[in-house]
Amino acid sequence: MRIALFEPEIAGNVGAVLRLAACMGVAVHLIEPMGFVWEDRRVRRAAMDYIDYVEVIRHRDFAALRQALGPHRLVLFTTKATQSAYAFEFASEDVLLFGKESAGVPAVVAASCDARIRLPMRAEVRSLNLATSAALALGEALRQTGGLPPL
Repeated sequence: MRIALFEPEIAGNVGAVLRLAACMGVAVHLIEPMGFVWEDRRVRRAAMDYIDYVEVIRHRDFAALRQALGPHRLVLFTTKATQSAYAFEFASEDVLLFGKESAGVPAVVAASCDARIRLPMRAEVRSLNLATSAALALGEALRQTGGLPPL
């Protein structure tokens, strides 16, 4: 199981996702361009010392990510999907993709994903925070596949 972030814009969100990934034992793929400089101190502040416990792979663009993943399934989390993450059957080698905070992913990226699913939420609100979405999604995916770290 891995997390991929498409052109993330907020350093603090990336730091929080890196901390999540360190705690859960998954790698994080970052698809450039990012909306901040990688050395931004806000990344390290949000990730704290957990950043030393997570594998981070940076890709120059989405095509480079797709090539690097090979046959592994790319599962996009999007508010435009109709299938719930809780009705979806995850596989242990899935890559969970999350779009940029302001715009998600372009239609061409969404179309190239193997699955498009969403996290259920009230209709009156637009979306969850990126790091919160990643935490809910990863937790369910790891639960289903038996990949949660031991207590």
